[in-house]
Amino acid sequence: MIGTLFRSEDVPVEDRFEYWRELVGRTRSPHDISSVHATDFRAEHRLMELGPTTVWPSSFLPSRYRRSPRQVRRSDPETYHLTLLLEGGLRLDHAGRNTTFGPGDLHLVDSSRPYDLTSVDDADHRAVSGVGVDFPKALLPVPPHRIREVLGRALSGREGTGALLADFLVGLGRQAETLRPSDAPHLGTVVLGLVSSLFAQELDSEGALSPEARQHAMAERVRSFIRQNLHDPELTPPTIAAAHHISVSYLHRIFQQRYRGETVAAWIRRQRLESACRDLADPALRGTPIHVVAARWGLPRAPDFTRAFRAAYGLSPREYRLQALSEPAAKPELALLVD
Repeated sequence: MIGTLFRSEDVPVEDRFEYWRELVGRTRSPHDISSVHATDFRAEHRLMELGPTTVWPSSFLPSRYRRSPRQVRRSDPETYHLTLLLEGGLRLDHAGRNTTFGPGDLHLVDSSRPYDLTSVDDADHRAVSGVGVDFPKALLPVPPHRIREVLGRALSGREGTGALLADFLVGLGRQAETLRPSDAPHLGTVVLGLVSSLFAQELDSEGALSPEARQHAMAERVRSFIRQNLHDPELTPPTIAAAHHISVSYLHRIFQQRYRGETVAAWIRRQRLESACRDLADPALRGTPIHVVAARWGLPRAPDFTRAFRAAYGLSPREYRLQALSEPAAKPELALLVD
């Protein structure tokens, strides 16, 4: 497991809001937190330390977060705070901009400047949820004077590199229980690479990125493309390389360096088999023929699918389905690699 999890129900009601303020204060630069829900506060927060980068998926009742000029003068950790909003609304007054954000928006805050972040649309007392990313300013390979252009702006997490970053951040929260502490430094590097690529694209300054950062971003774009096209039997390395305007040799080099030496074809096959496994174990799909499940994931030849499945898991697809849909205790354990 990566990170520590806090749930407000694990703390006495009268202590919840103070505990929340202390918890957030450990991650973010000094600021004041207030809420009209302080007497009956609810929140959930996972703190994931990925090397120098910190990722924290959280959900909390509407609150206000203010960092004053005095607090900036007294203490400045020289960090950037990136937020992906998933549910609810936020309004930010920062760096000369006053902007409202909705689900799917990203925004950046500089610890060296005051800010005032508050929840909006609180009529139904619904929780705000999102993912925060904190990292040292020195690690972002984009000049500070250019970054000032995006402070406090709404950036899209619904398309392009923003969507890749959003998907990765949400996936980190979902997989936190299965990821290993030894994965943390690599995952932090991936996050920072995607963040760097996002701002470089927004500012049309991709030349400022290091080759490693550009490779990280390309690797994530390639993986996303593959997952979206697993159903296509013609998904091959040349097709993938052409879609991303890179050479086949560069595509293979990305996989050798990023994915434990796994080849492109092997990674595609593993994704297809894992997807077929999930469908075969789904009670709602018990009536779907096995060959239809296989074809849905780009494996139209039944004999090839059965052979690959048995080689990977030691069971035929039919045997796996029978065990998976029987008593839970009999369900086979499949050892899947962490991406």
